[in-house]
Amino acid sequence: MQKFFIPNACMDGTNAVITGQDARHIHKVLRLKPGAPLCLTNGEGTDYEGHILSIGPDRVDVNLTAEYPSTTESSLHLTVCCAMLKDKKMDMVIKHLTQLGIVEWIPFFCERAIPAPDSKRLLKRVERWEAIVKESIKQCRRSCLVSIPGPKSFQEILDLSDTFQQRIAFWEKSSRPLAQLQKAPDGCRAILIIGPEGGFTDQEILCAQAKGFDSYSLGPRILRAETAAICATTLIQHLMGDI
Repeated sequence: MQKFFIPNACMDGTNAVITGQDARHIHKVLRLKPGAPLCLTNGEGTDYEGHILSIGPDRVDVNLTAEYPSTTESSLHLTVCCAMLKDKKMDMVIKHLTQLGIVEWIPFFCERAIPAPDSKRLLKRVERWEAIVKESIKQCRRSCLVSIPGPKSFQEILDLSDTFQQRIAFWEKSSRPLAQLQKAPDGCRAILIIGPEGGFTDQEILCAQAKGFDSYSLGPRILRAETAAICATTLIQHLMGDI
């Protein structure tokens, strides 16, 4: 059963209201009727079961019958930082990383990343990424929205990494295989940084290493930046998370 996002503000005791695109999808696409069961999440780790009380094209009223903590969230608190790529590539990356269970996604600008667009266009891109996250958590039945603080500079990424126990940089010039990564305990906060097309510069990696990042290789083949982001996240989730 597909899971629908329901903000806490749309719940009142044992009743909830679904509006907007989700309401239209339930009414026009799924064609559900009163009494039909629904699975919902507040996007903060709590899931709900309920059934439809009334339904229309713009509003679905739901009676909540059960509440429980999510069982679909990763034990690893994983933040993935990706150098800025062109629009469609970034859309694909956040869609797949959400399904893989990351907690936070931070795009950043560095020397070889695409130039920063104007602030209005950048805001629209963040809004689009947030919409993609909401659609992805419904599909993969997650219960927490991925946090997207908005694009930062490379130095800002390095500065915020101080709060993480595991700091990992993927770099095509590294000779260190990921098999050497020491698995951290449950609940570890890990941060990955993945460069743009063309990779990180030598100076950027030196700066990252000075901040406690260890650089690792993703193998002998040069991967596209979007492929590297998905591959790296999958491997880290396998080694340290729940895949």
